[in-house]
Amino acid sequence: MSKYPSDQDSRVVPAKFIYPFIFVTSLFALWGFANDITNPLVRAFKEIFLISNAQSSLVQWAFYGGYATMAIPAALVIRKLSYKWGILIGLGLYATGALLTIPASMQMNFNIFLVGFYVLTFGLAFLETSANPYILSMGSPETATQRLNLAQAFNPMGSLTGMLVASLFILPNLKVAEFRSAEINAHPEYKEMLPSQVDGLISKSLEDFASANPAPHLEMVKHDLNVVMIPYATIAIVVLLVLVLFSFSKMPNTGHEEDPIRLSHLLKRLWNFHYVGGVIAQTFYVGAQIMCWTFIIHYGMTLVGLSAAQAQNYNIAAMVIFLTSRFICTFLLKYLNPGVLLGMLAIGGVTLTLGAVLIHGMPGLYCLIGVSACMSLMFPTIYSIALDGLSSNHAKLGSAGLIFAIVGGAFMPRMQGAMIDGEGMEFLGRSLESIRVSFFLPAICFVVIACYGFLCNRIERVAHH
Repeated sequence: MSKYPSDQDSRVVPAKFIYPFIFVTSLFALWGFANDITNPLVRAFKEIFLISNAQSSLVQWAFYGGYATMAIPAALVIRKLSYKWGILIGLGLYATGALLTIPASMQMNFNIFLVGFYVLTFGLAFLETSANPYILSMGSPETATQRLNLAQAFNPMGSLTGMLVASLFILPNLKVAEFRSAEINAHPEYKEMLPSQVDGLISKSLEDFASANPAPHLEMVKHDLNVVMIPYATIAIVVLLVLVLFSFSKMPNTGHEEDPIRLSHLLKRLWNFHYVGGVIAQTFYVGAQIMCWTFIIHYGMTLVGLSAAQAQNYNIAAMVIFLTSRFICTFLLKYLNPGVLLGMLAIGGVTLTLGAVLIHGMPGLYCLIGVSACMSLMFPTIYSIALDGLSSNHAKLGSAGLIFAIVGGAFMPRMQGAMIDGEGMEFLGRSLESIRVSFFLPAICFVVIACYGFLCNRIERVAHH
């Protein structure tokens, strides 16, 4: 990271970087929107296309797999061109992927939706690989963690917008949701049954309806996919407008680098616990985040008996908590070592996730919502700890590994979906439904993150003595 004059060192964002900081920070909201309008579609597509939880979780496989595919190529392009070019390419791919939902809806084809999400996240990989190190470079290294946490605080604002759009305009307007409500009203005996039993019976009724009435079911699918497509087509237009604004804006610190990559030197700089451990911790963090936010809808519907829209409202509550906690934790970083705070929050995540597994009814759902308070700090803090001490050019390529780590959001929800499709288990003399059992996965992820945070703090303490 470059050094700045002493009068600028105390500022989180030096005056000369205010405009580009604000402009780049707006991108954090854009990819937050894409992430969290997509999460509820895992459950929605399960019912629209009559597929299993494991199959519907391919949405996350495609979405977060795009990050893994494009993270390193994006870093190489940004290194040779500039941060600005990385942002422009990212916005173009984002819009292209979002527009692919139009033919996917018209063809009623799940696989085209997957391709669209995959291409869309090519764009997000470019945006995140550009924006995160760009924000870190906009000032003193001593305030880099605070600066990135401040910028990342705007990510959940976009996420919250995506959740609201899903809750207000997608989930309540699906014909499949009307079918569920009609089934519940037609069977008063469902009120005496466990929500997980009711969920299974309604899914069976939907399959029977599709088999016995193919034409009306096809109309239902057509209607619901049009509902899904409209927000993506709208955000594509917004993204294209942002692309135009960026193309005409003068941005500092292009990041252009002509020197050839010295791979051995780069690997030597990156081969340390802070960086390698950071990539591993980031993989587990993203996996935990996506699992908790994707399957909160399954949890609410299957275990508490909520509708999809009601369950999504609790996801919105989790995001509000996440956003509030992000600002609080950014403030706390003035007084606490980042590794210590990261470890403490990860322990909180383990405790609350196990609460969601073991506690029944609404208290269990409240525990799952509370996990978001613990997750709020994790991504940007792991990111900045991992890149601490690297030069600007090394950070550009090092950031690719941390964006590649988002692949955790592809693998782990797929594993959790398969666990939800499986059987429950006996644990400490209690019978746990499969959806509960599946939340042991994010609990394990938080254990890994806690170890990383506390070990980083210990290494720093030893180094300073």
